Amino acid sequence: MAADRWRATTVAAVNADEVVAELEEITACLPGGGRRRPGQIEMARAVTQAITDRFHLVARAGTGTGKSLAYLVPAVMSGRPAVVATATKALQDQLADKDLPFLAEHLHFDWAVLKGRGNYVCRQRLAELANDRQLALEGVVGADVDAEIDGIVEWAETTVTGDRAELPVEPSPAAWGALSVTSDECPGMARCPSGSTCFAEAARAAAAEADLVVVNTHLYGIHLASEGAILPDHDIAVIDEAHQLEDVISATAGLELSGGRLADLARRAKGIIADDELVARIGDAGTGLAEVGDELGLELEPLAGNRLHGADIDRDLARILNRARDRADRAMNALRKIPDDSGPEVIGRKVRAMQAATHLIVDIDLALDLVEGRVAWVEGGRNPTLKVASIDVAELLREKLFGERTAILTSATIPRNLPGRIGLGTEEHEAIDVGSPFDFAEAGLLYCAAHMPDPRSDDFADALHSEIEALIMAAGGRTMALFTSWRRMEAARDHLLDRIPYALLAQGDAPKPALVERFLDDEESVLFATMSFWQGVDLPGRSLSCVIIDRLPFPRPDDPLLQARRERVGTTAFREID
Repeated sequence: MAADRWRATTVAAVNADEVVAELEEITACLPGGGRRRPGQIEMARAVTQAITDRFHLVARAGTGTGKSLAYLVPAVMSGRPAVVATATKALQDQLADKDLPFLAEHLHFDWAVLKGRGNYVCRQRLAELANDRQLALEGVVGADVDAEIDGIVEWAETTVTGDRAELPVEPSPAAWGALSVTSDECPGMARCPSGSTCFAEAARAAAAEADLVVVNTHLYGIHLASEGAILPDHDIAVIDEAHQLEDVISATAGLELSGGRLADLARRAKGIIADDELVARIGDAGTGLAEVGDELGLELEPLAGNRLHGADIDRDLARILNRARDRADRAMNALRKIPDDSGPEVIGRKVRAMQAATHLIVDIDLALDLVEGRVAWVEGGRNPTLKVASIDVAELLREKLFGERTAILTSATIPRNLPGRIGLGTEEHEAIDVGSPFDFAEAGLLYCAAHMPDPRSDDFADALHSEIEALIMAAGGRTMALFTSWRRMEAARDHLLDRIPYALLAQGDAPKPALVERFLDDEESVLFATMSFWQGVDLPGRSLSCVIIDRLPFPRPDDPLLQARRERVGTTAFREID
């Protein structure tokens, strides 16, 4: 019925010829002069038709197509509110820093970027820090972290957006965590003493007024799961890097529980509850919240890498989760006793702690009642986490996305069976493949180091580092090396830092936009990065002449979510899933 109502809406037509003419004029103004790309034009026509005729489009567009402009120009010219969701922040930053400012010079429209709350510095936590630094930073230790926090505070006095991507140096998790909040703990503008000056709320207000809003797919998934509570109303949804849509929506519709999450709530509660007896009951006693968190970690540790079935959650793990729920309830009751006429800093900490306790209780209840259609497993080693995710997201997407607005799904690689897996009916969408303008066989050289030792051998790390060094020297720098883990990246960086005559940049040294800018400014520099740089990063010119991949990132054969999907599909699982 939702789809019928959606299709009944009257929509002004967008002329495809006008869109193409505008697109060609815009691309001709690109730095260095634009090149006519038939695939880009074909895609722009298809997007225009989908918007006009109210059907969904799945567009496979290879590297170099220029798909961002192929969907942005028709969306903007349609005059209808649109949201663009990207799977990586790298592509989100590229749209915000390059594509949209350039496009806005030619097509006059308002656009905004909206990120999750954890990406903005929190005004209330800054106020609490200024009022009582010791209390505000309880549990945050180290002189280096203190210095980082001072730097963030100084930056916060001049920033307009409060977005961590604008920091000149990438902050450590401890420093940023001390001055930001997640959506699980933020009470919202109305209940927060600093709500009227909140950076995150200012970003939401700007998004509400914009013609086009850029978000990441994770936030878009939260928007769908929350009955549309996050983003402004929009008629067009563009899902870039759409091959990741299924996995991202599965994650946003799920939950994560760890001992650290319980310990964090205990720390927050202890910092603001004056009653020593209540503090002991929820945090310090042998049955306190933090201690139950320790028990949960010990219980999950031997289960790391394993999928949990109903029986696993019914035994010792269920007992610990029930105890955790009880202690979270006690924390909530203790927090409620804090007078409402307390100072704004106390009230700010109170409402955040209550919000965190509420979300924790809800997630524990969901984990204890593992309904059909959800899969649970444990990830991590020393800090294990219980994860629960939806196996099938088709119903959610069919109802909340495809039944409400025009969806444009695009990526360089889209599995042919993706539409069916995400709830998109055959008659509701069209699919195109516009190829790539690049002649890969003529324009590039593919080299596989087949002589390398077995990756499991003790000699592999040294051989890998030697091979990377040789390739960097052969390319004269101008290399980006992509690693499948932080550990591998950091080991390679440490080994090669003093062995190559080029500037070596590494993910974590600075925010991604700053790293990309430095890499492009110094043509001979070298950039080491992990999975989040594998997609959505635009590095034109000679600066990127060599790409090194340490290993092909195949998913684990025993990945719990993939296992559950295989079981659901049955005999065609290899073709449909693998």
